Amino acid sequence: MPNKEISPSYKWYLVVLGGLTNALVVAVQTMSLSVLLPEITVDLGLSIFQAGLIWGLASLPAIVAFIVAGILIDRFGPKRILIFGSLIVGVFGALRGFSNNYSALIATVVLFGFSYPLISLANVKNTKIWFDEANMGLANGFLAVGMALGFFIGSMVSASVVSPWLGGWRYTFFFYGLIAILLVIPWILTHNPPKEADITRDGTENHSAWERIRHIAKIRNIWLLSLAMMCFNGAVQGFLGYLPLYLRNTGWQAVRADGLAATFHLASMIFAIPISFLSDKVKSRRKVLLFAISVTVMGIGSFFFFRGDILWAAVIAAGISRDGIMAVLITTTLETKGVGRAYSGIATGFILIFASIGGLISPPLGNQLAALRLNLPFAFWSVLCLGAVMCVFAIKEYQKTTPDE
Repeated sequence: MPNKEISPSYKWYLVVLGGLTNALVVAVQTMSLSVLLPEITVDLGLSIFQAGLIWGLASLPAIVAFIVAGILIDRFGPKRILIFGSLIVGVFGALRGFSNNYSALIATVVLFGFSYPLISLANVKNTKIWFDEANMGLANGFLAVGMALGFFIGSMVSASVVSPWLGGWRYTFFFYGLIAILLVIPWILTHNPPKEADITRDGTENHSAWERIRHIAKIRNIWLLSLAMMCFNGAVQGFLGYLPLYLRNTGWQAVRADGLAATFHLASMIFAIPISFLSDKVKSRRKVLLFAISVTVMGIGSFFFFRGDILWAAVIAAGISRDGIMAVLITTTLETKGVGRAYSGIATGFILIFASIGGLISPPLGNQLAALRLNLPFAFWSVLCLGAVMCVFAIKEYQKTTPDE
């Protein structure tokens, strides 16, 4: 749509639409695979190993896709990519429902994994375009809440409500895919960014993908943020994957154990916006990150030292900052000197590659320690999370002198 007297509040409509897109196009479709796997396993005759491999493969393609998505978004702008991304994520998500054997399911899961980074990165690019530093953290907080809400809804209703209502896992994938495709419509009707012409004509459009990657790779803070992402996301992913198994092995009933795990996500969703808002007001995102990640370190580490009802407080401490930290880390990346609007997509993709690597290798490494002592993995993930604190501590803060520096 042409830009005609865009209201100053219009940017908040875009960020709410972005959060909704994160929830319905990415998070619900991603989490639905996890909770529908028991039903899929029975229907396709899969082994436990095959089911676990499918869940792992869902995130593996994103390691490559994040950098490709960042390059495309910087080149073509977030609106076009959100329209295209919602369409193909919906199509590839729905294609999982046509899988009639193990190989077909792997193929469609991999296609979905390659496509969904387009959505999350394009929404982040929008915050860089439409928001100034005073509100950028809060804007990314809304996007994080959308993702958290989608994960929560997808895990709660996909297997217990939607699948029985529609008649099975295949129709659940079709239904979610249709919702994603329908979200193309509101994005088509959105206004173009007011400075989009400046973004696509800033002198970088003739740079090759390799030149763009090299530019980002030369920035010291980007590497520190990437390592912080890898340590933090790896610690949290390992913790979340092992927690239900650990609780059952230590005598917790299934319902109580699942309730404790759900409390993590609920705490994270509730506090994502307050933490993001605080990072805007404190004027030092580094200080907010140091405090918030330190709380996560103590929460995860508490599972090594304690048992019983005190773990409810520990899981809240571990989860209270999860999505808020992710939002502030991304915002800090967008504000890093040398990134600017022109490189914001590829810079975000760069650090999220490391987040994916951490989430891929940390769970099996930590789980191996359970053979020595059941609670030892929590010590490993707590120390890993402490590594994120050290990386953030080493970040150099500076005073920006231009709005697009």
